[in-house]
Amino acid sequence: MLKVSPSTRRLLSRLLVGLALLYVCFGVYIVWAMRQPPETFARVMARMPGPVPFLIFPFETAWTHARAGTLHVGDHAPDFSLLKVDKSERVQLSALNQRQPVVLVFGSYT
Repeated sequence: MLKVSPSTRRLLSRLLVGLALLYVCFGVYIVWAMRQPPETFARVMARMPGPVPFLIFPFETAWTHARAGTLHVGDHAPDFSLLKVDKSERVQLSALNQRQPVVLVFGSYT
Protein backbone atom coordinates (compact mmCIF):
# COMPACT_ATOMS: atom_id res chain seq x y z
CA MET A 1 0.00 0.00 0.00
CA LEU A 2 1.20 3.51 -0.82
CA LYS A 3 1.87 5.70 2.20
CA VAL A 4 1.18 9.39 1.93
CA SER A 5 2.87 11.84 4.25
CA PRO A 6 0.67 14.07 6.42
CA SER A 7 1.84 17.22 4.64
CA THR A 8 0.93 15.74 1.24
CA ARG A 9 -2.43 14.63 2.60
CA ARG A 10 -3.09 18.17 3.89
CA LEU A 11 -2.08 19.66 0.56
CA LEU A 12 -4.36 17.29 -1.35
CA SER A 13 -7.29 17.95 0.98
CA ARG A 14 -6.83 21.71 0.60
CA LEU A 15 -6.66 21.32 -3.16
CA LEU A 16 -9.83 19.23 -3.15
CA VAL A 17 -11.68 21.76 -0.97
CA GLY A 18 -10.47 24.59 -3.21
CA LEU A 19 -11.68 22.81 -6.34
CA ALA A 20 -15.05 22.05 -4.72
CA LEU A 21 -15.41 25.71 -3.70
CA LEU A 22 -14.48 26.83 -7.21
CA TYR A 23 -17.08 24.45 -8.70
CA VAL A 24 -19.81 25.78 -6.37
CA CYS A 25 -18.90 29.41 -7.16
CA PHE A 26 -18.95 28.62 -10.90
CA GLY A 27 -22.36 26.98 -10.54
CA VAL A 28 -23.79 29.93 -8.62
CA TYR A 29 -22.45 32.31 -11.27
CA ILE A 30 -24.00 30.30 -14.11
CA VAL A 31 -27.38 30.05 -12.35
CA TRP A 32 -27.25 33.80 -11.61
CA ALA A 33 -26.58 34.48 -15.30
CA MET A 34 -29.47 32.24 -16.33
CA ARG A 35 -31.86 34.36 -14.29
CA GLN A 36 -30.76 37.58 -16.00
CA PRO A 37 -32.19 39.07 -19.23
CA PRO A 38 -31.10 37.25 -22.40
CA GLU A 39 -28.56 39.94 -23.30
CA THR A 40 -26.71 39.53 -19.98
CA PHE A 41 -26.80 35.74 -20.21
CA ALA A 42 -25.42 35.92 -23.76
CA ARG A 43 -22.52 38.14 -22.63
CA VAL A 44 -21.65 35.69 -19.85
CA MET A 45 -21.81 32.65 -22.13
CA ALA A 46 -19.77 34.41 -24.83
CA ARG A 47 -16.86 34.55 -22.37
CA MET A 48 -17.02 30.84 -21.52
CA PRO A 49 -14.17 28.77 -22.96
CA GLY A 50 -15.82 26.34 -25.38
CA PRO A 51 -18.20 23.72 -24.04
CA VAL A 52 -16.86 23.97 -20.46
CA PRO A 53 -20.16 24.82 -18.71
CA PHE A 54 -21.94 22.04 -20.55
CA LEU A 55 -19.35 19.44 -19.59
CA ILE A 56 -18.76 20.20 -15.90
CA PHE A 57 -22.14 21.54 -14.82
CA PRO A 58 -25.68 20.08 -15.10
CA PHE A 59 -26.58 22.88 -17.50
CA GLU A 60 -29.95 21.67 -18.80
CA THR A 61 -31.32 20.97 -15.32
CA ALA A 62 -30.18 24.37 -14.05
CA TRP A 63 -31.64 26.08 -17.13
CA THR A 64 -35.02 24.40 -16.61
CA HIS A 65 -35.18 25.53 -12.99
CA ALA A 66 -33.84 29.04 -13.63
CA ARG A 67 -36.30 29.79 -16.44
CA ALA A 68 -39.36 28.05 -14.94
CA GLY A 69 -40.97 31.29 -13.78
CA THR A 70 -43.63 31.71 -11.13
CA LEU A 71 -46.85 31.56 -13.14
CA HIS A 72 -49.29 28.74 -12.52
CA VAL A 73 -52.36 27.54 -14.39
CA GLY A 74 -55.15 30.07 -13.85
CA ASP A 75 -52.87 33.02 -13.01
CA HIS A 76 -53.31 36.29 -14.88
CA ALA A 77 -50.63 37.05 -17.45
CA PRO A 78 -48.17 39.75 -16.38
CA ASP A 79 -48.74 43.11 -18.02
CA PHE A 80 -46.39 44.04 -20.86
CA SER A 81 -46.29 46.31 -23.87
CA LEU A 82 -45.13 45.62 -27.41
CA LEU A 83 -44.39 47.79 -30.40
CA LYS A 84 -46.82 47.37 -33.31
CA VAL A 85 -45.48 45.82 -36.51
CA ASP A 86 -45.59 49.20 -38.28
CA LYS A 87 -43.81 50.75 -35.25
CA SER A 88 -46.46 53.47 -34.96
CA GLU A 89 -47.25 52.93 -31.26
CA ARG A 90 -46.99 50.55 -28.33
CA VAL A 91 -49.85 48.27 -27.33
CA GLN A 92 -50.26 47.26 -23.69
CA LEU A 93 -51.85 43.97 -22.67
CA SER A 94 -53.89 45.49 -19.83
CA ALA A 95 -55.48 48.01 -22.23
CA LEU A 96 -56.47 45.27 -24.68
CA ASN A 97 -57.67 42.97 -21.91
CA GLN A 98 -60.17 45.58 -20.62
CA ARG A 99 -62.04 45.66 -23.95
CA GLN A 100 -62.06 42.00 -24.91
CA PRO A 101 -60.45 38.65 -24.08
CA VAL A 102 -56.93 38.31 -25.44
CA VAL A 103 -55.33 35.12 -26.74
CA LEU A 104 -51.57 35.04 -27.28
CA VAL A 105 -50.30 32.54 -29.83
CA PHE A 106 -46.59 31.89 -30.08
CA GLY A 107 -45.74 29.84 -33.13
CA SER A 108 -45.88 29.66 -36.87
CA TYR A 109 -48.82 29.22 -39.21
CA THR A 110 -46.68 27.85 -42.02
